[in-house]
Amino acid sequence: MYFCSMSDVILTAEQIEQKLERIAYQILEANSTNNTIVIAGIMKNGYSVAERISEYLEQISTKKIVRCQISIDKKNPLMPVTTSLRENEYANESVTIVDDVLHSGTTLIYAVRHFLSVPLKQCKTAVLVDRNHKKFPIKADFKGVSLSTSINENVVVEVKNKKFIAHLT
Repeated sequence: MYFCSMSDVILTAEQIEQKLERIAYQILEANSTNNTIVIAGIMKNGYSVAERISEYLEQISTKKIVRCQISIDKKNPLMPVTTSLRENEYANESVTIVDDVLHSGTTLIYAVRHFLSVPLKQCKTAVLVDRNHKKFPIKADFKGVSLSTSINENVVVEVKNKKFIAHLT
């Protein structure tokens, strides 16, 4: 099903589901006074992770969960960031920006920068894997796992048929 050997697996599909459910509970707790939670996932894998977190939130809460896709050129993050929501749809709301892996922080910080162009109740970040190799002053407020790897190692999250697996390459 996946293209990695089991020895390279960081998180199995079952472990990832447990971590995403825990992240959903943490997001819900951080939004206890908000009626609406915007879950904004960075395309492509970050949005898949955001969708799954949204599904858990919809199961455990009666709050309005709004999904948002973030499109960002990861090779040139200075290019305009676009979202599937208009600014007025997330203005004055609580936004959680989701990505699969936090490596250098470049993608996440430029995504946060985009959302800060309008007033928000709060802006939080969530990642499945935090690599601890940040170049920018950004952190994951909610994370599945922190992983110290060498700079030459790469963490890949694969998504197939709504199942996730994380491995080193």
